[in-house]
Amino acid sequence: MARMLVDGDDLVVRLAWWERVAVRRGEVRVPLAAVRRVTVERDWWRALRGVHQRGVHIPGALCLGTRGHQGGKDFVAVRPGRPVVCVELWPSAPFRLLAVATGTDREGEALAGGLRRNAPNADASTPCRQPLPVPEETEKHRVG
Repeated sequence: MARMLVDGDDLVVRLAWWERVAVRRGEVRVPLAAVRRVTVERDWWRALRGVHQRGVHIPGALCLGTRGHQGGKDFVAVRPGRPVVCVELWPSAPFRLLAVATGTDREGEALAGGLRRNAPNADASTPCRQPLPVPEETEKHRVG
């Protein structure tokens, strides 16, 4: 299964060979300066936002690849029954969220703590992920 690690000034999601084939990409690499917030989600399905775009999605078994929503794209590698480390990224990054399953709660908390310490622009003001931005209202959708 995919795993997150720090490589110099970058956060890297390293994929197993079969995952690279499924998502048609190598690793995912973003600068640590792009990390906005790091949380651990104990319910794996709560890490999923938007709709499946590319990769493998087997409902109730595996979600691996990109998901699109009104705020941009997320990269996910999650499985049921495993905690998920969720890394929210600033808008300049290629993804808005990286969500990767870990083996245990302890591993997830240790990884999240390490990422928070290493990310220079991380916001530690809240332990919760922030909601997706709401699309702008238009005149034709307004009541009144």
